[in-house]
Amino acid sequence: MSCKLQVFKLDSREHNSKRSYRFAVVDYNKSNSYPANFVCMLPLRLYTGKTNKGSVFGELYQEKSLDFAIGLLNEALQTEKDIEVITEIEKRLKLIDPKQINVIKCAQCKKTFQPRKIRRYKQNLCDECLKKKCRNITV
Repeated sequence: MSCKLQVFKLDSREHNSKRSYRFAVVDYNKSNSYPANFVCMLPLRLYTGKTNKGSVFGELYQEKSLDFAIGLLNEALQTEKDIEVITEIEKRLKLIDPKQINVIKCAQCKKTFQPRKIRRYKQNLCDECLKKKCRNITV
C-alpha cells in the first residue's frame, strides 16, 4: 500500500471566514485518479491508545496511526509547493506532537528543573534555592 496525502483547499462563500483544508489519504496502488484511490480522511486530532473516537483513520491503522500520520505529513511537506498548504501541514504537525517538557538550569546551583509559572515572571531558581533565598530575607 503506497499511501500519500492529497490536500484540498475549500473556499467558503462567506466573506470573513477562512479557508478550510481537507487532507485525504489516497492509495496509488488502487488507481491514479482521486475518487477511485480514496482510503480515508486524515482527522484533525489523532488519539493514541485504544480509543480512536470514531475516526476511520484510527480504526484502519490502529496503534500505528500516529506514526503513519506524521510520516504522511512530513512526506507531503517535502513535496508540496503551495505556501498556504505548507503552513497548514505545519499546523497539523504541531497538533500531533505533544509539547516538550520545559527544563531549565537553576541560576545559582546549576541543577536542571522544570519551572512552574509564577504569575507572569520566569522562574530561574529551583525550589531549594528559592526556599534558601526566602529564608535569608525573612531572618
